Amino acid sequence: MTIAAADTAPLRHIIVVGGAQAQWTAMSEQQWTDRLDELGKVADHVGAHWLTLRPYSGDDSARGDTHSADIGSCHVTAQPVADGRLRVAEAAATLQRAGTPITEAALAEQLNLPALADPDLVVVLGPGHRLPASLVWELAYAELVFIDTDWQHLGAAHLDEAITSYAHRHRRFGGID
Repeated sequence: MTIAAADTAPLRHIIVVGGAQAQWTAMSEQQWTDRLDELGKVADHVGAHWLTLRPYSGDDSARGDTHSADIGSCHVTAQPVADGRLRVAEAAATLQRAGTPITEAALAEQLNLPALADPDLVVVLGPGHRLPASLVWELAYAELVFIDTDWQHLGAAHLDEAITSYAHRHRRFGGID
């Protein structure tokens, strides 16, 4: 790893978006264990409390299982829902069933679970001219970093590269100047 935790701006929650759901469901349990461990170590090293993985695209009717692990102080979760609109609708339905008023704060809390904070950094695997539909909510205040690699080749060095880019930015929290 190329950076020390003290070199970055406070980084609580990282989201990585990459791969199609078909690629996700094709991964074995051992491959998931290795992927969560490898990426979780990088996120934990920089002090992130949550690392969330989501597919870039796919058919949500064929989504696989959620995978999670605690790596050091970082909780890593692979959430197989590729459609951000579906995630918003599911979060609203969950709040409605619980009798909780549907507010921006309540939706944000529900959508970020199990993380307790909005994402600080979103890493998108692929070219910088396309955004995945899985990022409907997260785009408002997160810093975006695009990594030109595919899901099969994603490794610790890619996440480290994204965090290094994040560390050198001036956060605008949704602003453009």
